[in-house]
Amino acid sequence: MPVPPIVVTADRRDNGQTLAAVLKAHLGLSWSQAKRAIDRRHVRVGGQIVADAAFRVKAGKRITVAAGVVEARSAVGARSAERGVGSEKPKTKKTPPFSGEAQSSEPSAAPRKPKTKSQPRNTDFNSALRTSHSALFEILFSDDAVVVVNKPAGVTTVRSAEDREEFGDGQRFLPKTLADQLPPALGAPDKPVVAVHRLDRDTTGVLVFARTKLVGQKLMVQFRRHTADRRYLALVRGEPKSGRIESTLVPDRGDGRRGSGTGDEERKAVTHVKVLERFAGFALVECRLETGRTHQVRIHLGEAGNPLCGETVYDRPVNGQPLPDGSGAARPMLHAAELGFTHPTSGERMTFAVPPPADFAALLAKLRVAS
Repeated sequence: MPVPPIVVTADRRDNGQTLAAVLKAHLGLSWSQAKRAIDRRHVRVGGQIVADAAFRVKAGKRITVAAGVVEARSAVGARSAERGVGSEKPKTKKTPPFSGEAQSSEPSAAPRKPKTKSQPRNTDFNSALRTSHSALFEILFSDDAVVVVNKPAGVTTVRSAEDREEFGDGQRFLPKTLADQLPPALGAPDKPVVAVHRLDRDTTGVLVFARTKLVGQKLMVQFRRHTADRRYLALVRGEPKSGRIESTLVPDRGDGRRGSGTGDEERKAVTHVKVLERFAGFALVECRLETGRTHQVRIHLGEAGNPLCGETVYDRPVNGQPLPDGSGAARPMLHAAELGFTHPTSGERMTFAVPPPADFAALLAKLRVAS
């Protein structure tokens, strides 16, 4: 009889882990065995071949390893050995605040008054860098039309179309997205918010949601016409240059990753980069988006030879090896520091600026000291 493929389903403990780590935990493989199976395109996630060992897996995803590729140990035994069932939870170390003084920034559902055009805009990001110790999302502003949020790392903005199609009613067993958590926090659990734009799971900073579909459509027009102002802070490797980066992005640049290329699905992307500070082998840059494509900043910086600290996807040339990263960052260091848009009902120009979170500020402080 033919040998059947190996099928495992990612659980909550796997959410956000790399594909190689999940295979290692479930099947008892070594890192080299897991990576070899993935590199040779023997692994599918949700029915699609994934050739990137650093691909981040979501809870509930069905992972299939082609027949005869590996010999799996007991999933329970492998996971127990790998993750230490019954062991104590690792202790977390508090990172020092960037300013050198302990500051409190607890999450709050109480809206903060935004800066409007009657108030001066703060475009000096260096003076704005402070530590935020908030582990949960913070509502910066809300009314009947919009809600503006400071998003933490580790939270997905909104459920993807792929997840909705694959899981259907089973979505309720997946980790809550920011869009899921907002209605109860706003006191309106039966009134879903509308995602106008997105931040990657591990990207922090300012996001705006619409409270109604009509408002959402009006806000989306601003984003399409590039009248919404989006500025990011990023810690990158190497010696970046200030300037304008333009390319056309495609879903697969040739190695399974998004990137610059040509084809039927190409979309113009423009990022303006400004170097704010340089360190020994690293830099703090400001990125202003002229367009808003998926992973645009990460792709443009990576393809320029200056991937984000902590970047594990867009950190290499096509079919090449990852560029060295001695930063020690546990996630891609990208922060949506400022968002400006015109209120869709009042017509008032609104600008929101938030400081980077504690891990970003701590790494920045470390790089300054090392320089």
